[in-house]
Amino acid sequence: MKRCCEGVGLPCLFKGVGMASSRPPRYLLIFDFDETIINENSDDSIVRAAPGQALPEHIRQTFREGFYNEYMQRVLAYMGDQGVKMGDFKTVYETIPLSPGMPDLFQFLSKNHELFEIILISDANMFGIECSLRAAGFYSLFRKIFSNPSGFDKRGYFTLGPYHSHKCLDCPANMCKRKILTEYLAERAQEEMEFERIFYVGDGANDFCPSVTLTSADVAFPRKGYPMHRMTQEMEKKQPGAFQAAVVPWESAAEVARYLQEVLKKKC
Repeated sequence: MKRCCEGVGLPCLFKGVGMASSRPPRYLLIFDFDETIINENSDDSIVRAAPGQALPEHIRQTFREGFYNEYMQRVLAYMGDQGVKMGDFKTVYETIPLSPGMPDLFQFLSKNHELFEIILISDANMFGIECSLRAAGFYSLFRKIFSNPSGFDKRGYFTLGPYHSHKCLDCPANMCKRKILTEYLAERAQEEMEFERIFYVGDGANDFCPSVTLTSADVAFPRKGYPMHRMTQEMEKKQPGAFQAAVVPWESAAEVARYLQEVLKKKC
């Protein structure tokens, strides 16, 4: 099943290498980052670089639901005040473990890269994602990465911004992944790139929002027991058939690789 969307495309934030092929990829594969590609929440992980590997209570009390990006801006400002530098953050990001089976999945995708266009949509930050993926050796798999802008200012402080604004009531104020995915598909359609199927690998509530837009031709891979998985189950109970995509929960990403391998076999 091919699809075509209309809309305004997003600017290209990142382009990897290794995607050149005489034939266009058949499938779009979307990854989340925190607790999907990596086995931790990277925002929590970087606290290991803070003095005593902990945050003071007055910082932690400023958290508000739906405004995590703003909270992390305060966390990073505090860490900058404590003398935490780029190299300290880089070391943490580079040592966060990948989720179980993720190397197997990435190796499978490396061998079959001409069939998949791979993007990453994450509410983490660009610097951290790049550090982690480069250290793991899989940075070049991704055609684009969509995440919150980040960098280091003249003081050497790690700075973070919101990705965009949106009107979705179900997502945090700084990012709606459904909006990003919809606009990406529109951009690719304008470039005459159409996908037979979409595969979405995630774990969180903000991954459930874009997965609701998938069709019956597509597959959602929620991490078993995480919010995205629970929300797909709840929707199926309350509104049977409303969630159109096939749902394939995973504990190890090797299960995702095996599923995709079967898809390719059926096409041969």
